[in-house]
Amino acid sequence: MYKRLIRPVLFLFDPEGVHYFSFAAIRLLHRIPFMGFIIKALYASHKPTLEREVFGLRFPNPVGLAAGFDKDAKLYHELANFGFGFIEIGTVTPKPQDGNPKPRLFRLKKDKGIINRMGFNNEGVVAAARRLKKNKGVLIGGNIGKNKTTPNDQAQDDYLICFDALFDVVDYFVVNVSSPNTPNLRDLQEKEPLYKLLNVLQKRNSEKSSRKPILLKIAPDLSDSQLDDIIEIVANTKIDGVIAANTTLSRTGLMSSTELINQAGGLSGKPLTKRSTEVISYLHTKSKAAFPIIGVGGIHTPKDAQEKLAAGASLVQLYTGFVYEGPGVVKRMNRFFTL
Repeated sequence: MYKRLIRPVLFLFDPEGVHYFSFAAIRLLHRIPFMGFIIKALYASHKPTLEREVFGLRFPNPVGLAAGFDKDAKLYHELANFGFGFIEIGTVTPKPQDGNPKPRLFRLKKDKGIINRMGFNNEGVVAAARRLKKNKGVLIGGNIGKNKTTPNDQAQDDYLICFDALFDVVDYFVVNVSSPNTPNLRDLQEKEPLYKLLNVLQKRNSEKSSRKPILLKIAPDLSDSQLDDIIEIVANTKIDGVIAANTTLSRTGLMSSTELINQAGGLSGKPLTKRSTEVISYLHTKSKAAFPIIGVGGIHTPKDAQEKLAAGASLVQLYTGFVYEGPGVVKRMNRFFTL
């Protein structure tokens, strides 16, 4: 019903406007008595065979919601009712920021993709932390970044502020240095600054009464030699894993109009399926499965998810696939995993 009736109507309107409309609709729906229980009964899977233990955490199933969908932790309870095993909020920054000028979100319907140049628009880490204090059992990842105006040589201060603010209310952290929509952010993926940033976070982590897993989210546009550097950095900093991969700057093989293809920003969705799987496979093979990988990028079907897991991912995350395929996609994936 979603793809035949609901999606065609939603896709008539501005993508960012539809996103906020969908948020409001989901929230309103959950205010109807017992509707949350009904949605959970329809979409959630509770089979023990779906559970995964990864970097010391117990995940009820391997399908999560990627960062960017619920940036400000406003809807994580409601979204979890659609069957997600975990929800990643963010990217959050120390100070609130508006992000880049609109329009900044574009559907590539012929390619089943989305280009975004949102620019870490969020209400700030303090607001997100306040909402997460109300969490009742949803496994939460905290995706953290720096403010646009913060110079790269001071970036570690922004990441530490976010780390401290979220420490008591998230289950794991994701260090985002791979978004293409904040000027010069991807420079932090270079070997020396990345070592410095991750070591600073690990030092702060060790000062806590009990540490939290830290993951690194990387771009799919890294070369093999850069991926080799990532493997070395993960080993030496002893962070807990990698998320592969963020959006791509590549526009190879797209069928959409030139006007859409030429929009600045990161591309997600089906065009990223093959490359993100290649990155997962490379990291898993070259590191000899030394660390867990969360696979994200172009996952629209159970087969897409299974390919990520077969390539070496321990868990998967959806974003664009959730937009194009609808809420039933999570249940279809979890059902496929139990066959």
